[in-house]
Amino acid sequence: MSEPKVTCVLKNVTSGIGEGPHWDESTQTLYFVNIWADVDKIIRWNYRTNVTESITIGNSVSTFILPRKGGGFVTNLDHSMIQFDWNNPDDYSVIASVEEGRSTIFNDAKCDSSGRIWAGTMPFGRNPAVMEKEQGSLYCIDKDKKVTQFTDKVTVSNGLAWSLDDKTLYFVDSIPSRVYAFDYDKQTGVASNKRCVIEFPEEGSDDYIGIADGMCIDNEGMLWIAFHYGGQVARFDPISGKLLCTVKIPALRTASCCFGGPNYDELFVTSSGHTAEESKKTDPLAGSLFKITGLGVHGFKPNVYEG
Repeated sequence: MSEPKVTCVLKNVTSGIGEGPHWDESTQTLYFVNIWADVDKIIRWNYRTNVTESITIGNSVSTFILPRKGGGFVTNLDHSMIQFDWNNPDDYSVIASVEEGRSTIFNDAKCDSSGRIWAGTMPFGRNPAVMEKEQGSLYCIDKDKKVTQFTDKVTVSNGLAWSLDDKTLYFVDSIPSRVYAFDYDKQTGVASNKRCVIEFPEEGSDDYIGIADGMCIDNEGMLWIAFHYGGQVARFDPISGKLLCTVKIPALRTASCCFGGPNYDELFVTSSGHTAEESKKTDPLAGSLFKITGLGVHGFKPNVYEG
């Protein structure tokens, strides 16, 4: 791997938490969201023109934006998955809802190669230290809108990725900071045999690197994970669990990452904004969007929802 270079693409673009990055190949545009802010927004930045635009939907969005094969996008309002058009965002329709009557929300989602949505839930609240543990689950929403629960007792559902042969689904639970793997059947959409493949050091330990957050996979089958309160993204071998490398990001609360650019060889990294006036001095690039080049690996065109 060559020496990576980190560039700040958009300074302080998210006042809350920058999450759910998605690369749109047809327009060379990066989409991501700004959540837990005064006004939650979906943001897009055009790679070619450097133009940034944003929209709001309803009361809030959560942590992702997904493309839809039939046009438009998918995101969520709390524990409902919705589809919408960028030019008319308030005229949205609900795809599916889960855990109604409970104080939980969807948190991070991706589509598998068969066009299904996979999304996890977590308790509604910003501070993991005080939220009730093991209240979330991992769901699959099929193309016919059928919802299936595949695991429960999740605290903070986060990053998702599939192995290159599509036989393994990887899933982050940020609390207690682990990556789980499932045997995955692409044809049926069934995930089974859950096991922990990477367990990260706890806060306070000498080798603590932050809280595992968003995740993506490269062309060598290695996982790239953003570490909240770690100021870095790290590359792991999901088979051995070995840490392969880290890339420091000049923002403490890195949140998520995805590959993009014309050749999918640029890693885009979102981060969280300022939580206090003092952090503007100690963490001046908080909430910025970053780009890492020179990694020597690449990602892939993202899957779309075919429902």
